[in-house]
Amino acid sequence: MGVGEVPERNEAAASNSTIRVEAPARLHFGFLDLHGGLGRRFGSIGLAIDTPSLALTARRSAQLSVTGEEADRVRGYARAAATHLGGSDAATIAVERTIPAHAGFGSGTQLALAVAAAMARLSGAPFSAAAFSSSLDRGNRSGVGLSAFTEGGLIVDGGRGADGSAPPVTARLAYPEAWRIVLILDRSMAGVHGTREIEAFRDLPRFPEAQAAEICRIVLMQVLPAVALAEPQGFGAGITRIQDLIGDHFAPHQGGRYASAAVAQALEQAAAQGVPGYGQSSWGPTGFALMPSEADARSLVASLDRGGPLRFLIARGRNSGASITTGD
Repeated sequence: MGVGEVPERNEAAASNSTIRVEAPARLHFGFLDLHGGLGRRFGSIGLAIDTPSLALTARRSAQLSVTGEEADRVRGYARAAATHLGGSDAATIAVERTIPAHAGFGSGTQLALAVAAAMARLSGAPFSAAAFSSSLDRGNRSGVGLSAFTEGGLIVDGGRGADGSAPPVTARLAYPEAWRIVLILDRSMAGVHGTREIEAFRDLPRFPEAQAAEICRIVLMQVLPAVALAEPQGFGAGITRIQDLIGDHFAPHQGGRYASAAVAQALEQAAAQGVPGYGQSSWGPTGFALMPSEADARSLVASLDRGGPLRFLIARGRNSGASITTGD
């Protein structure tokens, strides 16, 4: 099985079979090289997490029918997947739960891949996230979402090259089972996305080469060894430094180092308590605090202000990709 592939049955699903797909959200901890002077740009580090997650089912039908949240997007992804497969889009798709959109969880990529995986299974075709990425318009800057779907874990990708293909995964480690992530969601706003995101990448000044070099050094010599050895303080300190550098670069387009003032205040409280690491996923507004245990995570949540638009979740790293099953 090649990189980015999900195990599939060779035969087409029986006409009365139901395909169920459950996929994890992902956190995006930051870009490695926004300077791009070595020929590859972006590069990312991120983590698949067990909550929030999405679930949908699909079965053959006479025509395309979608129920549940994000129905319009699901229809578009189903048609794009069918075109990629060279077959029909006739299927009934039921979306049971979704990942919050434009919150820093990579919801669009996970939804697109879940639909494509279901359509491929219905057609009896193999599924590769990388192969579908272009037709689904995914993986344009980061390969973390693609790899979170296929294999999970802590993921580093090597950025996008001149040929425009999906970023290759250059490192993948299992996230320590005991560690937790406190997620801080601001339900009152959405992160930068769509046209605003495109404009931000176009208008921002070139990222300093020295800072890109610092980030790469931190990832290779601090963050990855700390995960391999289950050292939360080293991991958290490295992620926080990356977050500071990236957050300040994007501050003109998100109103500061963090997109949400309420999340920023909660992260300030967490930092004052000496948490191993903290930051914002992608464009936010979701913030995160990296914790060494479930007890520490629960204690932090209990200590943070409960007012306003914030919601708190405790997540685990997910060391496996999406679940794709066939049933009656």
